[in-house]
Amino acid sequence: MNYRTESPEIIREFLFYHETIKGHSKKTVDEYFLDLRTFFRYMKIHKNLIARDTPFEEISIMDINLNFVEKITVSDIYEYLAFLSRDRPKQQNSRNTDYGLNANSRARKVAVIRSYYKYLTLKAKKLSESPVADMDSPKLRKSLPRFLSLDESVRLLDKVDGKHRARDLCILIIFLNCGLRISELAGLDLTDLREDHIRVIGKGNKERVVYINDACAEAINEHIKIRKNITATDGRALFLSSRRTRISTSTIHALVKKHLLAAGLDSTKYSSHKLRHTAATLMLKSGVDVRTLQELLGHEHLNTTQIYTHIENSSLRDAASRSPLSGYKKKT
Repeated sequence: MNYRTESPEIIREFLFYHETIKGHSKKTVDEYFLDLRTFFRYMKIHKNLIARDTPFEEISIMDINLNFVEKITVSDIYEYLAFLSRDRPKQQNSRNTDYGLNANSRARKVAVIRSYYKYLTLKAKKLSESPVADMDSPKLRKSLPRFLSLDESVRLLDKVDGKHRARDLCILIIFLNCGLRISELAGLDLTDLREDHIRVIGKGNKERVVYINDACAEAINEHIKIRKNITATDGRALFLSSRRTRISTSTIHALVKKHLLAAGLDSTKYSSHKLRHTAATLMLKSGVDVRTLQELLGHEHLNTTQIYTHIENSSLRDAASRSPLSGYKKKT
């Protein structure tokens, strides 16, 4: 898949903008391309520009131009969302799949379409108005993130064992103390280590500093004692696989599942990303304010961080108990 050769100019320039000006990762830009390709494939069917029996995945979008884009209405886009919610396979290229994307998936696709039209109106000045300017996004069901308790976190760390004990323990301790994303952990280099902090490259290649505590420093030092004696294909990588290549996100996922099982925790309920949730939740419980946590986690927007404020907050409980009506009892 290469959007540079598989998309028309009217889409390609938008993707170039996000890659070069906005600094979004290749993965993010590729996802934008796939979402727009799906959108315009549907629109060609919806506008009766292609035979109905044409396989959806074979529809070319190379003929999409400004004239086509500016004729799309908000009603057309609502029709597209109905298609996504009823008829779009949940798993592409699978014979055994359910149909209809959930609200979160549909909301992401609306966000891409909105971003696309915003670019055409405000940046490229090719359209005078956007059909999605006042469009509502699918209503999302708010769910609280799962996380390990403090006791469960300690039990997980205590049970780490095996051939790669020092490496795995270091990874888990950094997860639980620093709340890094799994891609950030896999991408750490030896040169990212400092005496009291690590340099982290997050989403959009944004760099941030994450300070480490004594537990992290000790775990890193123990890992480095072994790592420095290993000749790797990627000499920069902090964490290596058993093949002496930079550790992959899938390997990290697997080792997290392995140690969760060893600790007697439900590996279907928890995952590497849930360790990031755990770090955030435990820090909030310990009194870290939400704006500091936002910077630590590398969230661009505060509302992303505020999902963690579901935790029991002692100051809020104290405020409730201090209410003048806290002792009210109905007279019998």
